[in-house]
Amino acid sequence: MTTYVNGSWSGWNGSTVVKLTDGSVWRQAEYHYEYHYAYRPQARLERDELFVEGMSRGVRVRCAR
Repeated sequence: MTTYVNGSWSGWNGSTVVKLTDGSVWRQAEYHYEYHYAYRPQARLERDELFVEGMSRGVRVRCAR
């Protein structure tokens, strides 16, 4: 599923909560720190990994709602 981050994005910080434009909310489930600022970058969810445009890799996430 491909969508967009709802608003600004500053990267993964270890406990990032990501709100997507489709209304879903995801919480980071593994530690990874990487900074990258973007406004509404494209995001792709594959199984339990979220890939955000501009980041070096996908990060495991779990539904936060």
